[in-house]
Amino acid sequence: MRSKRVPPRKLYIADLHFFHNNLNRSMDMRGFENYEVMNEKLIEIWNENVNERDEIYILGDFSISKAEDTENILKRLKGKKYLIEGNHDKFLKNKNFDRELFEWIKPYAEIRDNGRKVILSHYPIACYNGQYKVTKKGAPITYMLYGHVHNTRDELIINGLINITRNTKMNDKDTGEEKNVPCNMINCFCMFSDYVPLTLNEWIEVDFKRREQINEFKA
Repeated sequence: MRSKRVPPRKLYIADLHFFHNNLNRSMDMRGFENYEVMNEKLIEIWNENVNERDEIYILGDFSISKAEDTENILKRLKGKKYLIEGNHDKFLKNKNFDRELFEWIKPYAEIRDNGRKVILSHYPIACYNGQYKVTKKGAPITYMLYGHVHNTRDELIINGLINITRNTKMNDKDTGEEKNVPCNMINCFCMFSDYVPLTLNEWIEVDFKRREQINEFKA
């Protein structure tokens, strides 16, 4: 019997920071012995959860090392990889870097994922394209996926901004009904998913639970 082919998935992740040893001892406090150990663990987790047909959108800061080192990592990772440029991706400045290891490299992108619009940026965008579009039942149509801020004070600021936006009222242009302003921003920081690239639906669930805990703690 012929086995069924697993359909490709769109997966997302941000701020892996391959080779970034300082993140084990400061800011992220990842806790790996060194970057060599971290690199190997991140590769292992990636390949255990990704198949060759998957499309993985990396939202910046993939690697802080030189071109050759970064190429070696990319060659070991499964799937079709797309890169949104991050501020630490200095390897892109090397003219000898093999850019074909990514399907494309962009500073910003808008894609479709199961009927929804997905805004991809390394930096969070508070007023993103398509933010106000929802279904007739009020379900989100557009999501803004970002990285850069890790799990820092800046992410708490973004969380506060999201709460302010969602609690702001507007009048529906068609019905005149008063509604809350939509805001569907998701930080795809790799540590929030235990370094696993996730689907949009999975990130929606992770983000909801995490922000709910943040708001409960602040209350």
